[in-house]
Amino acid sequence: MQRFKACSLGLSIFLISSQTALATNGYFTHGLGVKNKGMAGAGTALPSEAISASINPAATVLMADHFEFGLGLFSPRRSYTASPSLANGQGGAFTIAPGKVSSESNYFLIPYIARTWSYKENSAFGASFYGRGGMSTDYQTGSAIFDPDGIGPAPVSTLSGSYGNGDAGVDLTQAFLDLSYGQTNSKLSWGAALVLSGQAFEAKGFGSFAPYTQTFAASGGTVMPTKLTNNDRDYSFGAGLKLGVIWEATDTVNLALSYQSKIFMSELDDYSDLFAEQGDFDIPASIRAGISFKLSPARSLHYDIEHTSFSSVNSVGNPIQPIFSCPTVGGTSLSSCLGGNSGAGFGWNDMTTHKIGYEWQFNNLANWTFRTGYSYGNQPIDSDQVLFNMMAPGVIEQHLTAGFTHRVSSGREYSLSIMYAPKNSVSGPNSFDPTQTIELEMHQFEIEFGYSW
Repeated sequence: MQRFKACSLGLSIFLISSQTALATNGYFTHGLGVKNKGMAGAGTALPSEAISASINPAATVLMADHFEFGLGLFSPRRSYTASPSLANGQGGAFTIAPGKVSSESNYFLIPYIARTWSYKENSAFGASFYGRGGMSTDYQTGSAIFDPDGIGPAPVSTLSGSYGNGDAGVDLTQAFLDLSYGQTNSKLSWGAALVLSGQAFEAKGFGSFAPYTQTFAASGGTVMPTKLTNNDRDYSFGAGLKLGVIWEATDTVNLALSYQSKIFMSELDDYSDLFAEQGDFDIPASIRAGISFKLSPARSLHYDIEHTSFSSVNSVGNPIQPIFSCPTVGGTSLSSCLGGNSGAGFGWNDMTTHKIGYEWQFNNLANWTFRTGYSYGNQPIDSDQVLFNMMAPGVIEQHLTAGFTHRVSSGREYSLSIMYAPKNSVSGPNSFDPTQTIELEMHQFEIEFGYSW
């Protein structure tokens, strides 16, 4: 119990002190560890850093007695652009004011630390602490236009904020502590890890959606929700399981397979009027396979494929459309209101990402290893889900990466990776004013430094 409390305290300190904005492959980073990131997340079948145990716990025994830390500087550039509305006051439209609005706060630090220890013969323990999931937006300009009775006499009003309720945005930070164990019989290695997770969430500027909450609808419009927006940070904690194998199939081919279970998190009580299932926000399951080809002692080629089940988490996967079945807009389903068991979410699909990486050495630079990589995955947001995803525009599909490692005479290493994610966008109708189009856009940069011994 004392160890669990200490782990929870460590996660809490990380969450309180950090500001993490990810939203790359969905809202997870494109890789984990400076070497892995240098190859766009590929290379898990031939691990070369202790943090690899947090991708596939079988790497724990293959990277025994390593200690490393890393720090990344991540810069996501996010914006939305709203077209003019054609409603002209017809039909009670809620319209985003036309124009382009960019999110503020464009630089974030992302740390990790990992350690592995040999234990008896052919086995090892590991521990790693890292941030891999999150999303963050901060829109300090923009406005929304309300026409409560369509062609009726009530005046049209324009209110500040993207949703007409002041500065808008979300801040989700997810931190992980993996405690792993691995064994090997020289050709086949396997491992398992307990995954402890903590997350912090804050939302602001969602007050205009108060009439669509379960709290408001259940009271017949007499009780305003207090757990919808602008409640500062709330925290939740949970645990899951990670399993993995790495097989040296031949002298030149390695295969890997790993699985992380869904992590069931405690509820974000301060946002129980926003998220489905009264504030539930679990971390989705994922599965990954990899193959590595040792082309020569100095060259390796890697391919990984990863699938993340975003749609299995209702607060992420539920579409926005259930909100129109809420009784306050003439529907009959109380559970379809915000905060209900079937309440509206971000409408994210599952995401499958393909990753290719290559690393090599030059004969006259034996202490240097160079890397490059590319990844691609269809972004998870459909065109009819853009309204809520103004706050979570995870539309990135491609990553271009490069990096290197230099081994110094003491046997220690320092590594560097860089990433560029080209601009991508998705456009679709405003769910409350279908005559208006909203375009979400993002591009990204990252540089990460790592040191190991």
